[in-house]
Amino acid sequence: MTAPTEAQPPALPWLEELPPRQIVAELDRYIVGQGAAKKAIAIAIRNRWRRSQAPENIRDEITPSNIILIGPTGVGKTEIARRLARLAGAPFVKVEASKFTEVGYVGRDVESMVRDLVDAAISLVRAEREDEVWPKAEAQAIERILDLLLPKVEAEENDPALRQRRKESREKLREQLLEGKLDEREVEIEVTPMNYPSPESSQPPGMMEVDSAFSEWLMEMLPRKKKRRSARIPEARRILEDEELRKLVDMDETVNEALDRVENHGIIFIDEIDKIAGERNPSGPDVSREGVQRDLLPIVEGSTVQTRYGYVRTDHVLFVAAGAFHVSKPSDLIPELQGRFPIRVELEPLTEKDFIRILTEPENALTRQYSALVAAEKCELAFTDDAIDEIARTAWIANDRMENIGARRLHTVMSTLVEELLFSLPDGSERKIVIDAAAVREKLASVVQNDDLRKYIL
Repeated sequence: MTAPTEAQPPALPWLEELPPRQIVAELDRYIVGQGAAKKAIAIAIRNRWRRSQAPENIRDEITPSNIILIGPTGVGKTEIARRLARLAGAPFVKVEASKFTEVGYVGRDVESMVRDLVDAAISLVRAEREDEVWPKAEAQAIERILDLLLPKVEAEENDPALRQRRKESREKLREQLLEGKLDEREVEIEVTPMNYPSPESSQPPGMMEVDSAFSEWLMEMLPRKKKRRSARIPEARRILEDEELRKLVDMDETVNEALDRVENHGIIFIDEIDKIAGERNPSGPDVSREGVQRDLLPIVEGSTVQTRYGYVRTDHVLFVAAGAFHVSKPSDLIPELQGRFPIRVELEPLTEKDFIRILTEPENALTRQYSALVAAEKCELAFTDDAIDEIARTAWIANDRMENIGARRLHTVMSTLVEELLFSLPDGSERKIVIDAAAVREKLASVVQNDDLRKYIL
């Protein structure tokens, strides 16, 4: 675990505690447009908090309004999920619908998404608990290292002067340790070997869950042998801090709180749901389409799923699905599953003006990303306004003449534009590089005008 720093910005409150307008404002920092989708997501998330404030006699009756986001690729569906995952204090997991198969066949079954959500919740709660006890764990680890550097002597018990000298020496060592002056020294510590899981082999996913639970039970029953090893003080300190954190964090309480968060605040984002829609295959079992839809029904409606930490009810888990629906339509989903997603939001295709905004407004805009990469080589990279306009125009033309892949086209255009620059650094002598419209046209002219070349490069 990484030690929290004093310069760290204050943590945001739980996403559910923010008013819908503020949730949209947080998403606006990274995602351009798509106001309808942001609004629907913000209302659904805020309703989780509103439900927790409702009287108990009606609280269980308030079910989440699951959402389907419909729109072409590259318009922001998955980006909304990524940003929610970073902003939400609630457990969140993103899964691909195309990865699942019907129960009874080789592949992942839909219940595994709930198990993934439980794992995410436990990691989230454990990290919060570790942050709370971090100062104590750090102090105890330092004491253990000082014990290794300055072992206790039996003669101290009857000699006050010797005890005083040892105390003064210990304080000097503490100062040197905190200042990093002892980082090159090595100490011998006892460590418990980590039992890493074996690589995923020929076991079906369902059996992997059973095998993992059995392995954990067996490790708890058998004593774990410790071994001694030498390590430099920074590494030894990290190992001892992790040990102290494990001692201070009550895993039973962590699991209980995590399961409660999953049931009342969990969010599952199901991407590529259009890949399991479509006509039934008449030639054989449709294990990855209609079969998966049927298995999804009880999970989305509300059922009890067995995990290795206990049973979890999905009645109040929020499900957000997304799909491009190029080939199929939302109406191609089986009617029962359509009813489980009552809210549908259609995302708008991106225009040339949207591309300009994407390149300039978000905090993680591509122009800022490439400027940061070039800055690592002690150079400055700047884009003029007309250069950004030209990049957006080129990306829009490429989308219009070929497959429309939305904002992802900007990545291909930008990478082609700065490829030679990134390859030549740090050999170039210029310390400041300005890219204008003329430079963009010069770099991309041959690609844009050549239809065959454009298919491969852009």
